[in-house]
Amino acid sequence: MTRYPRDMTGYGATPPAANWPNGAKIAVQIVLNYEEGGENNILHGDAASEAFLSEITGAQPWPGQRHWNMESIYEYGARAGFWRVHRLLSDLPITVYGVATALARAPEQVAAMKGAGWEIASHGLKWVEHKDMPEEEERAQIAEAIRLHREATGEAPRGWYTGRCSNNTVRLAAETGQFDYVADSYADDLPYWMRFGARDQLIVPYTLDCNDMRFAIQAGFTSGDQFETYLRDSFDTLYEEGAASAPKMLSIGLHCRLIGRPGRAAALRRVIEYFKSHDGVWFATRLQIAQHWAQENPPMQNPRPSEMDRDSFVAEFGGIFEHSPWIAEGAHDLELGPTHDTACGVHQMLARVFRAASEDKRLGVLTAHPDLAGKLAEAKRLTAESTAEQASVGLDALTDEERTSFTRLNEAYTSKFGFPFIIAVRDNTKASIMEAFERRINHDRATEFDEACRQVERIAELRLLEKLGA
Repeated sequence: MTRYPRDMTGYGATPPAANWPNGAKIAVQIVLNYEEGGENNILHGDAASEAFLSEITGAQPWPGQRHWNMESIYEYGARAGFWRVHRLLSDLPITVYGVATALARAPEQVAAMKGAGWEIASHGLKWVEHKDMPEEEERAQIAEAIRLHREATGEAPRGWYTGRCSNNTVRLAAETGQFDYVADSYADDLPYWMRFGARDQLIVPYTLDCNDMRFAIQAGFTSGDQFETYLRDSFDTLYEEGAASAPKMLSIGLHCRLIGRPGRAAALRRVIEYFKSHDGVWFATRLQIAQHWAQENPPMQNPRPSEMDRDSFVAEFGGIFEHSPWIAEGAHDLELGPTHDTACGVHQMLARVFRAASEDKRLGVLTAHPDLAGKLAEAKRLTAESTAEQASVGLDALTDEERTSFTRLNEAYTSKFGFPFIIAVRDNTKASIMEAFERRINHDRATEFDEACRQVERIAELRLLEKLGA
């Protein structure tokens, strides 16, 4: 049995209703990353200087040395950049991703954040790479970040974003039970739930495209108008989707030492004014979005197919292909994962097993299906699914003439092909079923065998949609 942990489906073609407050067409969520004083530095006990997200092209760590230029760039963010951004955004509900050690070195800035009513989420203990950090060490650093954050701000953080994270980060943050949301994801335009053990953790995805970090990388922005244009285009697309009844969230990521430079701050001012010129825009903190989402779209409580043991999976889906539990048994042994926890996902796995089977095995599935309006129906010996399906188009209430016609066609069809006539009755009417019956009986056996198999798969799909929903 193989399990694939990534969810490649998400909300699919029909995302849930966001129902933003007051019918807003878009939620705009602005993050200010406060990392200055928490970056790599031998003064902080690190092995080398910082080399990430600065004005220095091609910066490299300096092992065992302080990097005066790098330090002063980060200091600009704290000394000047923060205050320029604060003046520009202090009237908006902003979320700060605060590195705990940086917050502890920023009493004036923390006071200003709190004075503006900004949410201060945790950005980890230090602004360092976590990809190679042992799990126990990272767990301890998360706990220490929470402790120091509370000391520095007066409150424990309600949100978490590491950024330079490991594959363990989201699970470890969820396991604390501390956070209304975790933001270490770029996977969606809407919040979504992940389950870790018995805990459902809300994920409020962040952004790397609508992010001023692109001023500090080669494949990025070189002028403020590029940043402004990209944010406007992102806003316009999401606003249009929201006006069409599918509201989303626009995340914007800022850094004091980057957007805080005068030329870039001017672009930010213009784009904020552009956002404000539209009706139906909800500016919100990530915590406000998380709390709203948890109320409007709580986590799914139904058992998830990918988490079922074999017996439970077969009990639930063994009858989807008529009297053929071996198909569900085979599907359970495939690479199930969260992306298959939908009707479409389960159907794909069941259909794969059916399609991969020998012709004799597939013939066995065909012959397991009852005749339409046949003797089994008359004797009330159909499965519950077949009974409901045939009744849905009135095959349980035929006139004598209709029954005679169905009996004649059933006998001729079965005699010719060696399996009963199969059609997804829920896609049809009594008249269209009769028309298909008379048309398909003229097929050659190979053609009709393939058509019957397609109809079996469609019946299974409809049964799963009824069971699991779209």
